[in-house]
Amino acid sequence: MRVDCVSAPATPSPARRIRVADSAEAHPGRTVAFEFEVAGRLRAGFAACHEGRWVAYENECRHIPLTLDYGDQRFFTADEKFFICQTHSALYDPFTGLCVRGPCEGDRLKPLRVDAEADGLWLQIPEN
Repeated sequence: MRVDCVSAPATPSPARRIRVADSAEAHPGRTVAFEFEVAGRLRAGFAACHEGRWVAYENECRHIPLTLDYGDQRFFTADEKFFICQTHSALYDPFTGLCVRGPCEGDRLKPLRVDAEADGLWLQIPEN
């Protein structure tokens, strides 16, 4: 049985948007890594469909500024309950971004806003 993945209800915003995945890539069970620019600085991000809902964060461990994955788009633990930093083994709650175990316990990943639409997954570029 296919379970569609949805984003939180959209709110009107003048924010810039970029498509980070086409509709073929944006499906349940998939993680999508992408880059975006804010204030002239290139940043990395990722989105994942977890339990039927899209979540997205900057791809940077809160312990030391390294990406969570090694460029292989593997963000989940083997049981798919948490995001994991492959360098430090820090575990993050997918819905809140809260580090629940590891050297940065209690800190949070920086959230990003994504919208799932018919033509793909869209990132609302943050202002700062």
